Amino acid sequence: MGSVDKGTGPPRRGRSGRMTVKRKREAVIRLLRGEDLETVSRDLGVTAGKLTSWREAFLAGGETALKARPGDERDERIRRLEASLGRMSMERELLTEKIRRMEGGQPSGRKRPRR
Repeated sequence: MGSVDKGTGPPRRGRSGRMTVKRKREAVIRLLRGEDLETVSRDLGVTAGKLTSWREAFLAGGETALKARPGDERDERIRRLEASLGRMSMERELLTEKIRRMEGGQPSGRKRPRR
């Protein structure tokens, strides 16, 4: 009896019968390393068109990731400080107006005129 090579045989698929993300990624990497499209297609039992679309989606996702600037803790801290500064500026303006009204003998709150 010979040993069975677990790396060969039909492709493993997810529970729904579709290829898993891991297997798709492995297939795309094989293509990017220069393996023949038809060979990978036969090995996995998927069409060359499907492999090509996976490769295009993979590359588009990578390009998007390179364009995006990863957020860091510094950016988040700046955002929080700016929000805090905005609130404090608003409070200061309201308090300044209240003091001005109190010193001028005007009521500090909005009241309806009597009829």
